This record gives sequence, structure tokens and C-alpha cells, in this order.
Amino acid sequence: MEAAHLGQLILTGVPGTELDPDTAARFKEIQPGGFILFGRNIESPGQLRRLLDDLRELSAVEPIITIDQEGGRVSRLRLIGNEPPNAQALRDKGDPELIRRHGRLTGQILNLFGFNLDLCPVLDISYDDEADNSLKGRCYGRDTQEVIDNAGIFNRALREQGILSCGKHFPGYSNAACDAHEELPVIDRSREELEAEELAPFRTLLPELDSIMVCHSHYPCFDPDRPRWPASLSENVITGLLRDQLGYDNGLVMTDDLDMGAILNEVGFDEVIRSAILAGNDMVMICHRVEMAEAALRVLQTLADVEVTDALERVHRTKLRLRPPAGFDLDTFREIDSQIWDLRVDTLGEERAKVLSVEDGKRSPVETY
Repeated sequence: MEAAHLGQLILTGVPGTELDPDTAARFKEIQPGGFILFGRNIESPGQLRRLLDDLRELSAVEPIITIDQEGGRVSRLRLIGNEPPNAQALRDKGDPELIRRHGRLTGQILNLFGFNLDLCPVLDISYDDEADNSLKGRCYGRDTQEVIDNAGIFNRALREQGILSCGKHFPGYSNAACDAHEELPVIDRSREELEAEELAPFRTLLPELDSIMVCHSHYPCFDPDRPRWPASLSENVITGLLRDQLGYDNGLVMTDDLDMGAILNEVGFDEVIRSAILAGNDMVMICHRVEMAEAALRVLQTLADVEVTDALERVHRTKLRLRPPAGFDLDTFREIDSQIWDLRVDTLGEERAKVLSVEDGKRSPVETY
């Protein structure tokens, strides 16, 4: 199969705030199916829109262009605008209309810059709001129903603005004792426990989610014969559980960032790429070692056509739903940004709204990853 077609299975990061000639040539050759942006790519409103326009310009097929814009500390756009309240603050406020406003404003500002998919909502359950496992402040509920209700409101409001959504982190970081950005969590829960709790938000909201991100935890109940094998590379989790059992056969599935410690410390690169696709993922996410996108393409070229056909078809079907970006102007940005500040004040109160999110003690790499 031609390399340009296989590039559609790669979701890659971008090195800086503009495309240098070498990067542009690399992307034009690989033809990635999507791009993910981080703080390193954001300098000013006009610069960000130009960068996204340039990424579109070099893409033969409309690319997925995504970002982590959740609220709170995981809000990449807070570098050039106001920081929306996080999921926990919205949850604690207990007003569904505020969550709906958050979803609507998030969709509007992402569409303005040219994004077409947000890596939201987080569907993990917060069993402990102080747990040091990367989820602090990011969960819409302390139990299954609270997550379903609140994340569902956000998800629907986001999608009404033409931005596709992504439920994460399947099948759940909720009981992780460590941060997967640094090391592999091992979650020793039974299938029955997972079915009753962590999987319930995914099972309920799957019909309304445009994509799913699979996490890098190991679940002995799903892979008892493969110690320390991440869910993101597990055929039992992705094909057996998500696609066959839960019925997400036609939806887009992507790995979490393959540059995280939970993967880098456990599995060699070629095996990661090969296993990710064979397990049932449609896109492999390489966020930071952008030069490895070329290596990923070479690995994908070793797979048989039959092993990539379904993934390519699911990427294609997802792209048929992508909406073109809105026209950009600074006045519109300032108006939406002002409404985000109002939402922050209405959620947190004027005094708390002035204090941006910073973790006490150890900071999770999720803030910048």
C-alpha cells in the first residue's frame, strides 16, 4: 500500500510555532492523518490560525487537527487567552448550564482557530480527588452516573459547534496509582468491577462519541498472560472489549501519546506501532518525537493490506464528518475569550477565578505533554 495512504494512520505532533521547510517537507511526504498541538505551538492568536492553515495546505486529505482543551491546567489555549474552569470545579458547582456553556465556548474557540477535534471529554471517575495519577481536577464525577451526566452535557454542547469529541482514557485511569506519563500503571481490578464502574460511562456515551482514546495502563484481568502489556496495545481490550463487546466497531480509536513513559519504558518502538494497529487502533499518536513519524510510517509499510484496511476506512469515515473552520478575526476571538472569563467567574467566584491552576507539589507532565 502507498505510504501516503498509510500516513493517515499517524497522528503527529508539530515541532514549533511555524512550519520550517524541513518539517513541511516531512509532513508533505508522510501525509499524516492528523496533527496534535501543544503549548510549544502557541504564541499568539494570529500565529496559531496561520499554523493550522499551513498544516491544511500541505495535506492532500483534510487532516484531523486536535488539541487537549479540557479546562483548568489542561487548557493549551490558556497561553493566549483565559483559562476555562476544570471539570472538577464545574462538577462541584453542580449547575448543568455552566457545563453546557463550557462545551459551547470550547467548540466555538476551537473552530475559530481551525481545530476539528477536541481530546475531550475525560470519562474517568475520580475516586480520590487528590490521587497522584494525572487525573487531578479533570474528572466530571465521583461516581459513574455523575460522570455520565456531566460529561454527556459537555460532549453534546461541544459537538453542536462542529467539533468532534474523544472519550478518554479507555478503559479507565481511575484506579491508577501512578502517572502514565512517567511509568506504566497496573490496575488490578476484576472484569466485573470494571463493568460495573469504570466502563459504564464509556458504554453509555459511546453512541455520542466521535472517537475513543485508549490508555497506557495494564489490566491483568484482560491480559493475564502478558505482564505489563499496555491496554493501548491490547487486542483483548480494543478489539475484544471495545469493538466486539461494547459495539464500537465503526468508531475511530486512537492510542494515547506513545511518547509517554508507560510506553517508552516497556516496549520497543517498532513493536509499539505494529501492535497498536493489530490490536485495533486506527491512529497511532506520536506527540513529541516528531521525527519518529517517518519511522512509524516505515513500520506501517511492513503490515499487510488486510491488516490496515479497516483502520483506513474508519479514519476516512471520521473525516467525512469534519467541519471546515470558521473565518478568523481577532474581535471574535476576544468576544469568545471574554465569555470564557465570565464562565470562569460564574463557576469559581471572582477571587478564585484570578488564580490559575497550579498543582501543589509534584506537577503532572499532562500540563505540558
